[in-house]
Amino acid sequence: MVTVSFVWEDGADRSLGLPAYESRGAAGADLRANFPPGGRAGLTLEPGARALVPTGLRLAVPEGFELQLRPRSGLALKHGITLLNSPGTIDADYRGPLGVILANAGDARFHVDHGARIAQMIVAPVVQARFAVVAALDPTPRGDGGFGSTGQT
Repeated sequence: MVTVSFVWEDGADRSLGLPAYESRGAAGADLRANFPPGGRAGLTLEPGARALVPTGLRLAVPEGFELQLRPRSGLALKHGITLLNSPGTIDADYRGPLGVILANAGDARFHVDHGARIAQMIVAPVVQARFAVVAALDPTPRGDGGFGSTGQT
């Protein structure tokens, strides 16, 4: 099992707890909005707006892994709330605040409450590749056909 280490930001509401898997088979652990004192009323996202929502956490991901931030399907379906850079990647050497870039792609205002589950995070292995320039690429039956070239839509 991989351990992701967290520290609380100053002023974070620790009663909200750490990210958690909400079911036994969940691949993603839910992240909660954790606004600092004075901002605990949350924020409202107008249609088309985006905001960086704090989680109150800093973290250390083990080397060889990344954290991926992904939208929550219920928020996406019901309200059009998504993450702009999905999946967002948190690298193993990042130690800054963990924030979530929420975007309102819906047609109504959406209020983000303090403590609301706003995203899910997935811990995933990372493979770093070598990059090389070669004289020619190995041929394949598909060749350079792209975007729909396999006949599948």
